[in-house]
Amino acid sequence: MSISRREFLEGAAVAGATAALAATQDAKTGMPMRTLGKTGVRVSILAFGSGSRWLMYKEEDKALEAMKRAVSQGVSYIDTAYAYGNGESERRIGLILPEFRNRVFLATKIPDRGGDEAMKRIEGSLQRLRTDKLDLLHIHSLTSEEDLAAIEKKGNVLDVIRKMRDQKVTRFIGITCHTDPRVLAKALERHDFDATQMALNAARAGQAKGISALGEQHDYSFEQTALPIANRRKMGVIAMKVFSQEGLNGKAPVEKLISYSLSLPVTTAVIGMPKLEHIDQNISVAKAFKPMPTKEMRELSDGLAGAHKASLDRFFADHIDC
Repeated sequence: MSISRREFLEGAAVAGATAALAATQDAKTGMPMRTLGKTGVRVSILAFGSGSRWLMYKEEDKALEAMKRAVSQGVSYIDTAYAYGNGESERRIGLILPEFRNRVFLATKIPDRGGDEAMKRIEGSLQRLRTDKLDLLHIHSLTSEEDLAAIEKKGNVLDVIRKMRDQKVTRFIGITCHTDPRVLAKALERHDFDATQMALNAARAGQAKGISALGEQHDYSFEQTALPIANRRKMGVIAMKVFSQEGLNGKAPVEKLISYSLSLPVTTAVIGMPKLEHIDQNISVAKAFKPMPTKEMRELSDGLAGAHKASLDRFFADHIDC
């Protein structure tokens, strides 16, 4: 049964507020922690994005300093992927991961669809990260119905990551998507993922308007289409594209954009922070977080979506997550 945008937002605000009230603060750092769905693991509500924004630190020592700075202030979730610099992000993390491996939740992502290729990629990721165990292994960037069919084909990547979970190479498995919430919704309904990562931002950007066989236009969004399924199935939800890949920068205050996403029923928000001052600012926002009132969420979202969703959707339709 479908629900209206307003009904979902109001329900999400209540659920988000409940999650925030259920959060605990890390005793040493004061960072709020939430439970990552049915995994039962508690992680920081702010996650360190190790993608293109982290790779903007051209000097390696500065990049490592940035990650250490975040972890020392309570950020416990580290998000990476092979696609981030063709393994460069993973390699950098591996240089310092042994220093705090028992303090962080490590997630990486596999772009391959074929089983043999996926297996080789996982082996390479483990070597670059200098670890023998992952916390979360995602299938990276689900795009279309055809892509989902390739993922589901017997012996392909879905079977491989399940095998990795069975063999304790990874504790949990998941899938990410910023392209089509309808396809992600099908994947979440069909399969036993522990977690999922999706585009959740105040402009509801992440997929263009679609036209049904009857000719009606539908304004799809991840928060209305895929997020309720993930919540119902008790999957851990990781928000990404909080700033719409910088498309919302300057359109609303940073703290409002972060607070909007964290006020949805999610566990954490992955944010890239290409400057040290961004790390300090975002950590301050996370530590001071309080759920955004429903009326304020609606007003912020409606305003940003009306002005920017169409152009951002066109961008995300071809966006490569690297």
